[in-house]
Amino acid sequence: MAERRLHGLQRVLGVNALFATAYGNVGSSIYYALGLVASFALGLTPVVFIISGAIFYLTAATYAEATAMYPEAGGSSSFARHAFNEFWSFFAAWGQMLNYVITIAISAFFVPHYFGSVIGVDALKHSPGDVYVGIGVVAFLCVVNVVGVKEAAGLNVFLAVVDFATQLLLVLVGIVLVFSPHTLIANVHLGVAPHWKDFFIAIPIGMIAYTGIETISNMAEEAKDEAKTIPAAINRVVIAVFAIYALLPAIALSALPVKCQGGTCQTQLGLPEDKGGFAGDPVLGIVKHLGLGPLQHPSEIYVGLLAATILFIATNAGIIGVSRLVYSMGLHRQVPDKLRELHPKFSTPWIGIGLFGVIACLTMIPGKATFLGNIYAFGAMLSFTVAHVAVIKLRSKYPDGDRPYRGPGTLRVRGRELPLFAVLGGLGTGIAWITVTVLHLDVAAVGLGWLIIGVIVYVSYRRQQGLDLTSTVKVAIPRPVIDTEAEYESVLVAFDGSGFNPDILSTAQRLAARRARGIHVIVTITVPYSSPIGATLPEQEASAQSIIEQAKVQGGRRVSGHWEKVRPGQAGRRIVDEARELRARAIVMPLPERSGGSLFGKTLETVLTERPCRVIIETASHRNRATART
Repeated sequence: MAERRLHGLQRVLGVNALFATAYGNVGSSIYYALGLVASFALGLTPVVFIISGAIFYLTAATYAEATAMYPEAGGSSSFARHAFNEFWSFFAAWGQMLNYVITIAISAFFVPHYFGSVIGVDALKHSPGDVYVGIGVVAFLCVVNVVGVKEAAGLNVFLAVVDFATQLLLVLVGIVLVFSPHTLIANVHLGVAPHWKDFFIAIPIGMIAYTGIETISNMAEEAKDEAKTIPAAINRVVIAVFAIYALLPAIALSALPVKCQGGTCQTQLGLPEDKGGFAGDPVLGIVKHLGLGPLQHPSEIYVGLLAATILFIATNAGIIGVSRLVYSMGLHRQVPDKLRELHPKFSTPWIGIGLFGVIACLTMIPGKATFLGNIYAFGAMLSFTVAHVAVIKLRSKYPDGDRPYRGPGTLRVRGRELPLFAVLGGLGTGIAWITVTVLHLDVAAVGLGWLIIGVIVYVSYRRQQGLDLTSTVKVAIPRPVIDTEAEYESVLVAFDGSGFNPDILSTAQRLAARRARGIHVIVTITVPYSSPIGATLPEQEASAQSIIEQAKVQGGRRVSGHWEKVRPGQAGRRIVDEARELRARAIVMPLPERSGGSLFGKTLETVLTERPCRVIIETASHRNRATART
């Protein structure tokens, strides 16, 4: 007999998938971070990105060690739960929620800036046009995520690769055509251009270009061989991002140098569009000053469209992050259950998506990109600092704990080992958080107000539920009773939840009758990317369980079954893995309705391509049956 795995996340993501997804989020930030940093740091913009990149390296090491140790979604919130208690987990999660809200707002806000440059509509490049379009983008994507339209994950990975290749090409072309060490040196007037205050403010703002590292941690439960793939993917992101972000600002300041006149120094890279600058579309500003000859105009259109598309996807990623985080917080009794309530038809946390989508829209109304960047830095530095402190505590709390990956450097204090990378990283992000809070009263008011409101809601809700503030209490999610074991060398029957087909089970019975083998039924339930993979889907789960029960009635005691939740496009791989675990001698599947130009659906094509055994494809009538053999 073979022990069966219970329901849960399907670990199907490898290093490349994790890297591409994370870079898609991190890489999008440069399209607005470059202009925001340049508006403060001027000629020291390349230095700011190098400093913030070093802090990012230390932060990445923290996330790699903690996520490999606890490969579960949640990031800094999960780390804080294991290191401290539920209150600090909530505190980190609430900081993450601020990050997601501002990610949505700032990404959507810059979409019309790039798109307006491509189509030549200047009204989209300044207020109120950029605000209206940005709010429209958020509203549209919130509706899409509530409805649960299937996300094109493959397209996202493709665009992330194209984005990285484009940024790398810009660096290479820029080095050949415009890079000038002499210009970079002449750009700097220490203490004057920039002023030291502005320089220190620019460092936490520069960190917004690196904050997508949380993405990999939140995908940890879907990573295969997580102890190896997660650190490897994080390291790839660090190398790729640092390589681009250390050089692209230098290219930008060579093409758009700092100019001083009348005691005022400025660069077009940090000036708003209505003043002849490129703060709203800095990467496009670089392209416009490369002097590409006949390729100039096509290059501008290409980069502008790519940037607008990447930022559009980054906005959607932020909304997906909100939906997953609010659901997780609800499961851990951190926020009222209403926020994680799933839509009765679409099974997505529609109230949470709507509420935080509205908040993102409200932050865009002033039309201040710099304010959004500073608020982003406030939330990100807070989350990063909590993550660093949590890793330091975990080293002390569980010195002999299993750590598949250990960050670089060890500091010994009074006989205790402290992770040097987390200590230095915590100091860096902590100082950056204090800097952005102290030097911007508006940021301090909004950021601290956000935290205070969150704590009030948390305390009130926990007391209402009769819970203390520190204990971890998860909502009990009922699971249907399933068989915990299935026979080796059985016949696997796969359904997609659309309904029970007795012909399919009859075929499996004939195959199993030859040697009295067992029959195992697997029903896959597809969960949209806009919902957590563990989301409760009462109707789909009940339908899946009904299919299993009907199969048991028809097939008798030899039939066992279970259902599993999968992401769009992953059902075929799950069926193949199930067949291997059962040592199945055959897989029986229905022939899906034909769509497009493909005879077989994606699930069936995956099974046929990777089949570990004989595959029987059953039509509505078993007289028309196709068989694929290994």
